[in-house]
Amino acid sequence: MKTLIIFRHAKAEKNDLVQDYDRGLTERGKTDALEMSIRLSKKGFNPDLIISSSAKRTTKTARILAELFGYDERNIDLNSQIYHANVEDLLLIIRELDDKFSNVILVGHNPTVTGIIGYLTPNFIEHIPTSGCAEMQFDVKTWKMIKQSSGNLSFIDFPSNAKSI
Repeated sequence: MKTLIIFRHAKAEKNDLVQDYDRGLTERGKTDALEMSIRLSKKGFNPDLIISSSAKRTTKTARILAELFGYDERNIDLNSQIYHANVEDLLLIIRELDDKFSNVILVGHNPTVTGIIGYLTPNFIEHIPTSGCAEMQFDVKTWKMIKQSSGNLSFIDFPSNAKSI
C-alpha cells in the first residue's frame, strides 16, 4: 500500500518586485500550513518522504510540515521540475519515487495539484485552495504501478473546511 498526500503550497505573498518563483508566504499562509499539518498529524499520517517544488513558497510550506512531523528538513527532496510540471510530469515524478517510501507528501502548485488528484482518482476535483491537501491510497507495492484512476481518495481538507471531506 502506498499513500500520497498532495499538498498545495500555503498562501503566497503578492510581490511585484520579485519573480513568481521567489515569492514567500504570508502570515496567514504560515498559520494555515501549520493548521493543516496538525490536522494531518491528528489523522495519524506520518511521512517517510516530503518532496517539494524548489520554489520559495513550496519550500517554506514543506519546512512547516517537516517541523510538525519531526522530519529532518535537510531530507526534504526539493525538485525543481515540480514548479512548471503538468499532470503527466507529476505522474512521472510520483512513479519514480523510491519504493522504500510508503507515506509521501508532495508539495506543489495549482493547477497541477488539483489536476493530479482528479487524474489519479475517479473523483472530480474542481479546485484545491492554498494549504489544501488530499490523501490518496494506492493498493500497489511499487510507485511505478500508479496510473489513472488507480487511487482511492481518502480525504480532502483545506483551512476553511470545518471538517475534512
